[in-house]
Amino acid sequence: MKTIVVTAAIINEGNKYLIAQRKKGTHQEMLWEFPGGKVEPGESPENCLAREIDEELHLKIEVSRIYQVVSYNYVDRHVILLCYLCGVIDGEPETVDCADFRWVTPGEMPNFNFAPADIPVVEKLLQEK
Repeated sequence: MKTIVVTAAIINEGNKYLIAQRKKGTHQEMLWEFPGGKVEPGESPENCLAREIDEELHLKIEVSRIYQVVSYNYVDRHVILLCYLCGVIDGEPETVDCADFRWVTPGEMPNFNFAPADIPVVEKLLQEK
């Protein structure tokens, strides 16, 4: 089974977090997630995350510290998800490379169908609220 290292941004504004819906035709299509993407060879996770959020949402972020690491086995791949706390530096999110996005409170997150690897992050945010 192939292992993929992926980053995710836990972007907080006030008491709301930015979540994104995956596009049709992608792995885990139309499910919600904390936005991010695959780390490219030679790229640091922090640089990957800043690049991916700019590409997917046209949003400039500051990557702070690691929040949680999730290891999840899908049928066809093993994902190591590196989740970082982040803040917005500039811009407003746009649906560039995602189906949709929302700012939601942890209490609203159970109303969204999250990708399985993101569920432990939702659970941690719910415990901390």
